[in-house]
Amino acid sequence: MTTHACPNGHASTEADYCDTCGARIGGAAALAAEAADPGGPCPNCGTPRAGTARFCEDCGYDHTTGQVPRLTEARPEPVTAGRWTVTVAADPGYFAMNAIEGVSFPADAKERTVPLPAPQVRIGRRSSSKGTAPEIDLAQEPADPGVSHDHALLTIDVDGVWLVTDLGSTNGTYLNDEEQPLPAGQSRALRDGDRVHVGAWTTLTLHAP
Repeated sequence: MTTHACPNGHASTEADYCDTCGARIGGAAALAAEAADPGGPCPNCGTPRAGTARFCEDCGYDHTTGQVPRLTEARPEPVTAGRWTVTVAADPGYFAMNAIEGVSFPADAKERTVPLPAPQVRIGRRSSSKGTAPEIDLAQEPADPGVSHDHALLTIDVDGVWLVTDLGSTNGTYLNDEEQPLPAGQSRALRDGDRVHVGAWTTLTLHAP
């Protein structure tokens, strides 16, 4: 059986990603290339790197470790095929938990429900100067001041399971009622009704087809 050496030293039967740790095969070479040209494109998906940002804003590739986001928990069962949607709302309960000094809750904010187009949806704040244009733009009025320009990434895998990854945001990404934010660069599987909290007051609720 042919095996392939992953950058973490495992012998993988898969040629693209390590079947032990999930690292991209050839990641070590990619890291060496990045050291010579830190502003080069993402070695995983080819997207131009935003300055010296650690995570690729399109695929979540970690430029520091050479790994792509991977699950840290058991996978949920795939749901019926179809398009997921997400409701974006200013959440008074989440805002109260943050208690950010000098920031007022937007009492007149309206929730919106938008489709989640495959294969990925970026969450953040649009900025012409920084060149960011996330699909879920939280710079819209009322703009959430706690959201990073490249905050989090939603991706769907081949089984139709949506995953969320924090892209090294300043204030973190939280799932449901968990007290600790998601570790940057690690992916969590999402189920129907899961709530993703970002910024000062924004909650995104996932809806299966």
